[in-house]
Amino acid sequence: MKMIKTGLVCVAIFALLTPLPVMADSLKLYAAGSLKAALGDVAAAYEKNYKTSVTTKFGPSGLLRKAIETGETPDVFASANMAHPEKLAAVGWGSPVVLFARNKLCALAQPEIEVTTDTLFYTLTSPDVRVGTSTPKADPSGDYAWELFKKADKIKAGSFALLSKKALKLTGGPNSAKAPEGRNPYGWVMGEKKADVFLTYCTNAVLAKKQVPDLKIIRTPGQLSVGADYGLIVRNGAPAEAWRLAMFFLSPQGQKILGEYGFEASAIPKQK
Repeated sequence: MKMIKTGLVCVAIFALLTPLPVMADSLKLYAAGSLKAALGDVAAAYEKNYKTSVTTKFGPSGLLRKAIETGETPDVFASANMAHPEKLAAVGWGSPVVLFARNKLCALAQPEIEVTTDTLFYTLTSPDVRVGTSTPKADPSGDYAWELFKKADKIKAGSFALLSKKALKLTGGPNSAKAPEGRNPYGWVMGEKKADVFLTYCTNAVLAKKQVPDLKIIRTPGQLSVGADYGLIVRNGAPAEAWRLAMFFLSPQGQKILGEYGFEASAIPKQK
């Protein structure tokens, strides 16, 4: 996408114009939970290439932003939306926000639920179907689910009120039950039968299905399709390598890794 390629140029320009502080032995990266597998690999590749360690903390983007606002100091923050890093930029915490990847919302369904892309709306609005989501405001995945509910209202008036009332906010909140160590939270929620259908990122759905193979991944129809823009920001005063790490997200190698996990990563040169 042009925006991602433009982001690469923006990061490069700001990296060149910003005075670089003393070099550091390690970097701190905070990132959305949906990025854990992909950016875990990106961080490992960065460490191998540049011999600089990267410590990571993954979680709901809104909660990470609040942790930053109360004094925590990651060098780079990668969010599952643009709003959280933009809020930090607005108060002078860091550099302008750059789009580095995109995601989409999918539905995870229990094997016994009869649902297809074409029937997803009717399944979600069925009174007998428990719909799980992440927690709005704390986790962008929940916010995107509410966007889907608003689109459902255009298909049938009253659907937003119905879906927002019945939705079970099962993940991403400060008081949400935590999945056991090593378990994908969405695979765990569905494996525990806490919902019949769960709305989450397509990338999360793929990881969940790897742990719970019986689950079905349902693509949302055009009328309900919701995309997610992922933004990154570098802290003002961060070590010089923080800019290099941000550039690495947008490099062909970083974008290739993101693409392998199902993200739309368009800053990859075409094969000649």
